[in-house]
Amino acid sequence: MSGITNVPRITPLPQRGDAIFLSPHRSLLARGGIASLAHPTEFAHLDNSEFSKQFQALFGEARRAGVERPIVIGAIPFDKSQPSALFTPESYHWLDRKAWTQPTSGSHIQGECRFQPNHDDFCQMVSSAVSQLKAGELSKVVLSRLLHITSSPPQNALLLWQQLNRQNPASYNFHLPLAGGTLIGASPELLLRKQGDEILSTPLAGSARRADDSAVDAKLKQALVASSKDQHEHRIVIEAIRRRLGEHCLQLTIPDPELLSTPTLWHLATQIHGRVQNPQENALSLACRLHPTPALCGTPYQRAHELIGQLEPFKRGWFGGIVGWCDDEGNGEWHETSVKLGTMLRALGFMQTQENAS
Repeated sequence: MSGITNVPRITPLPQRGDAIFLSPHRSLLARGGIASLAHPTEFAHLDNSEFSKQFQALFGEARRAGVERPIVIGAIPFDKSQPSALFTPESYHWLDRKAWTQPTSGSHIQGECRFQPNHDDFCQMVSSAVSQLKAGELSKVVLSRLLHITSSPPQNALLLWQQLNRQNPASYNFHLPLAGGTLIGASPELLLRKQGDEILSTPLAGSARRADDSAVDAKLKQALVASSKDQHEHRIVIEAIRRRLGEHCLQLTIPDPELLSTPTLWHLATQIHGRVQNPQENALSLACRLHPTPALCGTPYQRAHELIGQLEPFKRGWFGGIVGWCDDEGNGEWHETSVKLGTMLRALGFMQTQENAS
């Protein structure tokens, strides 16, 4: 079955087993699977690594199966030493995301929610991290909490994703069936896009909640711009990307940060443009050079990563990972799975529960 590389006249209806990526740049629906790859990506940036060999072998298997222009899609976890979840689909379609029919309203979920760790334990985690920051052992560390929601009745992941997409029509929205469940989200952040030898990265670091009142919202926006703390955190992320991409680019343009808005948040964002030295380097290998950024982990990377493993009472898994696609010419697009909690709870109709639980 050949992959369809043009936007179809009729948009296919999504099915539960489809992998779907909606992007302001290019949107994709993939169906079926030919071959998969679970090898960790910690050495994906090296041409002769075992991952790179297996990654290229996926394209060969897809061509032998009759796919003319094969692609690889899937997810990379927060910890790159853990297994990835990548595969070559039997068929795929480039879509006009505006052609999707969205549900007119969402349902409110009834159920229970539980934070892990609880409030007191999380405060102790933060206190431990602050002590190491003050000792000069690291400049930044990003700690996280899980929110477990047990819904009644169980949710349909595709319908929930459609609701999430309706509420966040300009984000990078994904629906990715995995072993044991479906990964869905609406992320405002583009980690890396590659088209030919041109690359684009739009990291976000520094955020502020939005308000329904326009005057209050404007004040929150200006407070974010004026915040020395948020500007400092943003510079940490930008400098890390400059270091990791600079030596692999013929040119790298990093302008001043601008403001990016979502329905719930203001973000400081910088659009970084570059031209790679080696056009054969693919979008996934470049994305893995950046992942995880200090916005999700901290800096220096190794010490922050170790501290997260020591303090957090769970494995992040796919949270804080990256999702996307890469074609056989190295083009592709990858974005982060760190969906803000309020965004997901809004789609679930669970916002009031979150406010009470926190």
